[in-house]
Amino acid sequence: MEVSIFTKIINREIPGTFEHEDDLCVAIRDAAPQAPVHILIIPKKHIVRTALADDEDQEILGHLLLTARNVAKKLKLEDGFRIVINNGPHGGEAVPHLHVHLLGGRQMRWPPG
Repeated sequence: MEVSIFTKIINREIPGTFEHEDDLCVAIRDAAPQAPVHILIIPKKHIVRTALADDEDQEILGHLLLTARNVAKKLKLEDGFRIVINNGPHGGEAVPHLHVHLLGGRQMRWPPG
């Protein structure tokens, strides 16, 4: 399996702007933001996508959402934010390494696209 760009960022082989790091995940600023605040919460364990996660990944999956909440609080997104997880090519997945998009700092529209 090819090493993902996110694994390279986690391993500090490629630079990233870190907002958070713990034993299970990192939160970095998106290099091509789609909102004034666009953070990617990425598990350190390489899980290709949500549909391929194992039952034993439950702790990591929940941790990603709680981390998104904590980062949103840190970045003062009290007016609201959006959490997005893309799954597969038709779901908009660009990098085959599970990650949560935290978007905020502006009014989000519905439907999202």
